[in-house]
Amino acid sequence: MKSFIETIKSIELETPVDKIIGQLKQLITSGQLQPGDRLPAERILAEKFGVGRSYVREAILKLEFYGLLKTNPQSGTYVAGLSIKVLDSIITDIIKFNKEDFNALLEARYYLELDAVKLAAERRTEKDLESLKEALMDYEAKVNANQNAVEEDMIFHIRIAKASKNSVIESMILILIPDLIKSIVENKICGDNRGKLAIEEHRKILKAIVDQDIDAAENAVAAHLNDMFQLSKAGFAAQKIIQDKV
Repeated sequence: MKSFIETIKSIELETPVDKIIGQLKQLITSGQLQPGDRLPAERILAEKFGVGRSYVREAILKLEFYGLLKTNPQSGTYVAGLSIKVLDSIITDIIKFNKEDFNALLEARYYLELDAVKLAAERRTEKDLESLKEALMDYEAKVNANQNAVEEDMIFHIRIAKASKNSVIESMILILIPDLIKSIVENKICGDNRGKLAIEEHRKILKAIVDQDIDAAENAVAAHLNDMFQLSKAGFAAQKIIQDKV
């Protein structure tokens, strides 16, 4: 039998991205937005939602990945031609996706980034290297100035995914990394000094990509994300202990 303390769930606070997705869901289910309808431009949506454009862009990226929105560079972003019932069900799952199993998200990120960096080391272009070096410099500047470098950290990892030239891996990492890094930093899961320790780890990852050393790239990312991977393993072990007691 579970004790009452094991049945208590943490209070979940919605992120701006979740709220945007939730409002779009309401517009769709109410019939105000229908399959085939075009969404307003990101700038207009950001003004209406009262948030930065980056939040709107992230929400659209998530909905695009699941096939709920389609973007045409010439004409804009449209609601997919799915039934309202299907759209409602999938949008609900997307909002839950980032909250329900933190350990699974950590594990998924670990293995996705191993694949991404190996492909990046193999396929990177000179343009990719310039982009990665710029992201690393921005990250180091913020950390050394004792400023919040969460966004710069995300950009560095996202650019590794972009250098992989695998659109599916890139899309998955775009979905996973923002919520994970924000949660890790806000809850100080890795400690206050983690940002400075990560500088050298990032440099090793970049060097391996520059050298096109696939094994070194994989090892560097594995070392960089080891704390997170061990945390996910510990979480799964704790879940198993609780399940065995039930």
